[in-house]
Amino acid sequence: MKKNIITTLVILGALAVIVFTLMKNKKENKAKTDIVAEKNAAVSVKIATVKTEDVSLDFVSNGNFEPTQELTFSAEKSGKVIRVLAKEGDVVREGQVLAIVRGDVINVNAQTAEAAYQTAQTDYTRFENAYKTGGVTKQQLDQSRLAMINAQSNLKQAKINVGDTEIKSPISGVINKKMIEVGSILAGMPPTNMFEIVNISKLKLKVSVNENQVAGLKLGNIIKVTSNVYPDKVFNGKITFIAPKADATLNFLIEIEITNNASNDLKAGMYGTALFASTQQKQNLMIVPRNAFVGSVSSNQVFVIENGIAKLKTVTAGRIFGDKVEILNGLSNGETVIVTGQINLQDGSKVEVIK
Repeated sequence: MKKNIITTLVILGALAVIVFTLMKNKKENKAKTDIVAEKNAAVSVKIATVKTEDVSLDFVSNGNFEPTQELTFSAEKSGKVIRVLAKEGDVVREGQVLAIVRGDVINVNAQTAEAAYQTAQTDYTRFENAYKTGGVTKQQLDQSRLAMINAQSNLKQAKINVGDTEIKSPISGVINKKMIEVGSILAGMPPTNMFEIVNISKLKLKVSVNENQVAGLKLGNIIKVTSNVYPDKVFNGKITFIAPKADATLNFLIEIEITNNASNDLKAGMYGTALFASTQQKQNLMIVPRNAFVGSVSSNQVFVIENGIAKLKTVTAGRIFGDKVEILNGLSNGETVIVTGQINLQDGSKVEVIK
């Protein structure tokens, strides 16, 4: 009995030691956690200083080259393809025969129409001479003339049908896709697509500019254009369109037409850059980094630091110069703006500046 009591006391003592140790560790961990929490209460950010400096008024805008002419060429009438005279990559001119459709029946119909017209023409001449001598009535002459006109119309349509057996290119360009083969059956309704033709002798580069930038642009302005694929080659472009209305992002669409070089180095779909040169070389402007804005420049909101606290400010942004943005109102020289870490900030958050 005594032995059992001693064993129980030992077990209880051991349990007491374990509980004490766990409570002690819990307090120590909480103290460490509180220290970390206190330290991490401040959001780590990077900053930049608002300043006034000379800024080049030249700007660039990027877009993709598009062909000035492109066409998916479809069949107008039904028929069976018996010859294909062009393949993908071929340079073709307007009016060039690309394929031939079987025309046996069409040619026979044309010959029949030709014979009918010749007969109707002969009949009309005979009736006309007879009318002069009173051999036929005016009504018979008119009927003969109407028959000749109808036969002539049928002949014209038959010749058009014969011409349609030769499928001709409606524009000059390069065959980008060939969608028919010998033996293909063409349908007129819905039409069968036959060739995709792209003309890249001239291309257009579509770019967007903001309201401050568009104010200095005019139709006919000559713009330098480069391509990422050929960074050492500069092409001259001409502004052919300026959108009269801004899009949803408050930018204006500009179209620049570029004449390709002799080897047609520029291809539709390539990435291009338009270099807009200003008549004023530089201007003294108050600027901040573009990434200082919360979300995007159009939000017109930035965080500044005041006594270690992030303050959300509404500003008026002006022109964008690459990674810099002009500030028209809302900030002063020497103020500190936050350029990274805004996603974790709220107005009044504590901040810690990191290098």
